[in-house]
Amino acid sequence: MMKKLYMLDSAHKSRWIIILLSASALVSVTFGVRQVFGLFLMPISIELDSGLQLFSLAIAVQNLIWGISSPFFGALADRYGAWRVAGFGTLVYATGLLIMAFMVNETGIFLGQILIGIGLGSAGISIAIGVVARAAPPKKRSLAMGLVTSFGSFGQFALVPMSQIMMSEHGWQFALVILSAIVASMITFSLGMRVPTRDAQPIEGAIQTAASALREATTSRNYILLSVGFFVCGLQLVFITTHLPAYLRESGVSLDIASWSLALIGLFNIIGALVCGWLGGFLSKKKTLAVVYLLRGLIIAGFVSLPASPTVALLFGAAMGLLWLGTIPLTSGLIIAFFGPHHLSMLYGLVFLSHQLGSFVGAWLGGAWYDWYGNYDAMWWLNATAGIFAFFVNWAIREPKLII
Repeated sequence: MMKKLYMLDSAHKSRWIIILLSASALVSVTFGVRQVFGLFLMPISIELDSGLQLFSLAIAVQNLIWGISSPFFGALADRYGAWRVAGFGTLVYATGLLIMAFMVNETGIFLGQILIGIGLGSAGISIAIGVVARAAPPKKRSLAMGLVTSFGSFGQFALVPMSQIMMSEHGWQFALVILSAIVASMITFSLGMRVPTRDAQPIEGAIQTAASALREATTSRNYILLSVGFFVCGLQLVFITTHLPAYLRESGVSLDIASWSLALIGLFNIIGALVCGWLGGFLSKKKTLAVVYLLRGLIIAGFVSLPASPTVALLFGAAMGLLWLGTIPLTSGLIIAFFGPHHLSMLYGLVFLSHQLGSFVGAWLGGAWYDWYGNYDAMWWLNATAGIFAFFVNWAIREPKLII
């Protein structure tokens, strides 16, 4: 009997590791592919004979759809299982990429980006974070969320330069078709996110209904402040991934260097997200999060103040990578500290909507500003100032003394 209990306990321990690795693989591809669209900004804009604003707006709409759909799909994942929702999302995402490749007009670009937004909402980071948080032991939860974010960023490191190579040798449409096939293959990893009832971690405290949790969150001062700060995160990340290649190209730096700068963001984020998740296990999450935003603002200000060069571009990618997605385990950790893990996918999805509103502004306004004034200068300084603003907003959060 004791041997049987030991075997069940060992199986339980290994199961959450399988869920962690499956969620990481899913995020690695779905989030990694999402980071390559800045490389497509120039070629698609030239193909459509439009300014940068059109494709920038399509990417902005994608981010908005991603944000709007995240709480809905998060609630479905909390109730019916993340693996079902993620499996659906990978197929929708892959279809969006194919539509962009074969419908080379405004309708095709916008329809493709809308489907990609739905795919990200149902097979992206909020779904993965939710299932990992519920499966991981409470004492390892913060580190586990850092791990899924850290491992997930490998896709950016691998897929951005790979996409640039495919575009250079075979054209941007071929690259989209291959990326579509890679995303579709992730349906297999969604199956690894299945959590049998016997393996689920016990939920701390009383279980609220989804409606009750939603009401409590939306009237919480701390949750609102967290959401405001996350708006800045979206503004910065999507402006950089969408417009950094065009900015460097206009500054005389090659697209190859731009792709490697984005790749370095992904590589160094493996370290940064892991460290932030680890720090969130024993330091103040709100203070650590605030410092991340402050450092981002200072690095962006330093980057735009220096003359553009390959060295500066690569150093910028590495420095930003250390701070890139470290906000995710800290933000989700604070949500758990406030409300517990049961409705995490939904509540993280809602705060993520604020993130995506910032993403919409970063993507669209960056392209519009360039078309209006022929440079990105004001947008870079807006992003730097926003980082300092987010520092003060997150510092004002009242963090519970007892962190789960």
